[in-house]
Amino acid sequence: MTERQEYTVLRTYQDFELRQYLPCVLAEVRVSAKYSTATNRAFSPLFNYISKGNKASQAIAMTAPVIATQKADNVEPNDWYVSFVMPSGSRFGHLPHPNDPQVKLRELDSEICVAKSFRGRATDELSRKVTEELRQSAANANLALSNETRICRFDPPFKPGFLQYNEIVIPAYLDVV
Repeated sequence: MTERQEYTVLRTYQDFELRQYLPCVLAEVRVSAKYSTATNRAFSPLFNYISKGNKASQAIAMTAPVIATQKADNVEPNDWYVSFVMPSGSRFGHLPHPNDPQVKLRELDSEICVAKSFRGRATDELSRKVTEELRQSAANANLALSNETRICRFDPPFKPGFLQYNEIVIPAYLDVV
């Protein structure tokens, strides 16, 4: 089974979870495109990186999810950051450098986020709908959220759409417990 990004559930609400994500390293590609094409354009450089496309010619295990993020300080509506989470225990300084200059390694500290899962192909329309629902539910629970939104896809694109599992994850403004 594919390793998943590690987190602890801090609280379960009616339709979402409050989670603490453990520190991790991302391999990330910035793409200027509509969401529908951004993940496809970024996938190849990221997959090449973990498939020995790095200075050490080292294979790195595939993990889940594949994350498409629009960052909070983003001024361009079609700027996406598509990321693979590196296997747990990976350290920024110990991962091989990418051969492709598009691929950047980035460390994430532990963070508190809200998350809502959904089934179906993670289209722009469905992802926006679930994001709006999650933001409204978090507001009703008096949780302050960042402007950043992460669309997390857990299944390969060839899996039938109705079976695909996805999550919307949004950083929250809370202290780490």
